[in-house]
Amino acid sequence: MGAEEVKAAEQYDSIDKGSKRKGGFDACKFIFVFASFENMGFIANMVSLVMYFMSVMHFDTSGSSNTLTNLMGTTFLLSVAGGFISDTYLSRLNTCLIFGSLEILALVLMTVQAGTHHLQPKIGGVKGGRAVLFYGSLYLLALGSGGVRGSLPPLGADQFDRHNPKEAKALATFFNWFLLSITVGASVGVTAIVYISTNVAWHWGFFVSTLATFLGFVVLALGKPYYRLRAPGNSPLLSIIQVIVVSIKNRGLLLPECPAELYEIKEKDSSYTNEKLPHTDQFRSLDKAAVLPPNSSDPEPWKVCTVTQVEEVKILTRMLPILASTILMNTCLAQLQTFSVEQGATMNRKLGKFEFPAPSVPVIPLVFMSILIPVYEYVFVPFARKFTHHPSGITQLQRVGVGLVLSAVSMAAAGLVETKRRNHAHANPNDKISIFWLSFQYGIFGIADMFTLVGLLEFFYREAPSSMKSLATSFTWLTLSFGYFLSTIFVNLINAVTKRVTPSKKEWLRGLDLNSSNLHLFYWFLAILSCLNFLLYLWVAVWYKYKTEEDHPSSSNVETTTFGNKDHDNTQSDQHSRAPMLTNVAPATTSLDQNDQENGKEKEAN
Repeated sequence: MGAEEVKAAEQYDSIDKGSKRKGGFDACKFIFVFASFENMGFIANMVSLVMYFMSVMHFDTSGSSNTLTNLMGTTFLLSVAGGFISDTYLSRLNTCLIFGSLEILALVLMTVQAGTHHLQPKIGGVKGGRAVLFYGSLYLLALGSGGVRGSLPPLGADQFDRHNPKEAKALATFFNWFLLSITVGASVGVTAIVYISTNVAWHWGFFVSTLATFLGFVVLALGKPYYRLRAPGNSPLLSIIQVIVVSIKNRGLLLPECPAELYEIKEKDSSYTNEKLPHTDQFRSLDKAAVLPPNSSDPEPWKVCTVTQVEEVKILTRMLPILASTILMNTCLAQLQTFSVEQGATMNRKLGKFEFPAPSVPVIPLVFMSILIPVYEYVFVPFARKFTHHPSGITQLQRVGVGLVLSAVSMAAAGLVETKRRNHAHANPNDKISIFWLSFQYGIFGIADMFTLVGLLEFFYREAPSSMKSLATSFTWLTLSFGYFLSTIFVNLINAVTKRVTPSKKEWLRGLDLNSSNLHLFYWFLAILSCLNFLLYLWVAVWYKYKTEEDHPSSSNVETTTFGNKDHDNTQSDQHSRAPMLTNVAPATTSLDQNDQENGKEKEAN
């Protein structure tokens, strides 16, 4: 650690000791407890609702599957709204609490409908007032849950100062423990709450979910004296729009030969951003937004933008291919929450005298994850760090890549298991294979999710500009959203195509009888697509340039690689790779100024 870093860390520590807002893992304990309780109900409902739609709401196989994937897609899509609001209008904590109240209201409405017979539809579909209550409660749940997910991870990450070397190292640990908290809560949900829903009554299951979620929000609110709360800043979306509009207006202007001639505020304007970003050579057309028009002595926001504003848009643009190449993995996840649950309902679910609920099968990967996350944190990361000299063991993009490979393996395993189940059902109609055959596809995907989800959360948070942390972190949930919507498209498309081109003229995924469907072929289709998608991801990961030095540690005196993307520190050819690294050698006063500003913003938020 350099003298400047030590000085920065000491100043940060002295500031924090006098602050009532402690931050760190003391504050995160409340967030971890909340994540467990909230996901206890959320995950339990997400794995069991497909059965609720079929048994109570009288949907068929594809209808129940599509309704659930549309709900999940909308939930994670709305996380962007939560991220945007917590960046711009409300603190992260207030955003969580406001959207959380909507989530609790939705669960109350679902409990009422499930427990009141005349509010449930008759066979033939949901219509009239019942449909209004049904879909209204579902999408109110999507709004509440989505808003919470868009603001909760950044709230936790804000408890660690990324300019303090000690706390910056703890940030990766936070995301691992955040996932572990979700996993522990989900394990209880998919066993206890799902059992209550499927064996006692659906309304009792929804009631327990409501109670668990409410208790979680109480704990989250109790942690307020311990949180470091950042005041919201200027609208990141407005800044993005300004850069795009001004770059189009200035398209006729010539770019200066020296990037230093582009417009930038000399003294940092803390009312706009917490950091200055250096110029990079990608997406040069956007640089025209930072060209000061001739005869313009007084810069105006809609005539010229700063280099920092332009670079923020470039960062988000570079993130988009990463986002796009992880969507298909979440389409695979959607199958485990829909068709795999329906598979389980047709299998032997007895474990001795106990009958295992079909929606509880996801407890298998959750148990794997509960064990493997601490192993990853305390065994794999220190071991890998010896070779890579990377603080997280491997880079975020490498971690995501491992998850993408395992998701393809999971779909291949799902295809094999469904082939066995289907053949056995045809040969022995009165005999069923064990539901624990599904543990292969669930277990492999659980490990994949452990790598990919945390990798994406940390990647988007670390790489995002300071003014867009929540918005960028919600990109993780956006990949889930698009994955669920893509699942709906695939199911409808596969049914339409196979009905037209197959010799039997029958849809692959039809009706209520899986034995007459071709679900195994659908799984193989996803496995092949996942392999092709991984090749695309490799290209994107090689192309991507990290914003900061931390993923290309120069102190190790070794070349580090992100899927073949070497850090050419000692060459003149890759100026773009060097630019972000050179800025990190700037005097530590930049970090100190930022800490002062962030501390001031914490007080302002309070």
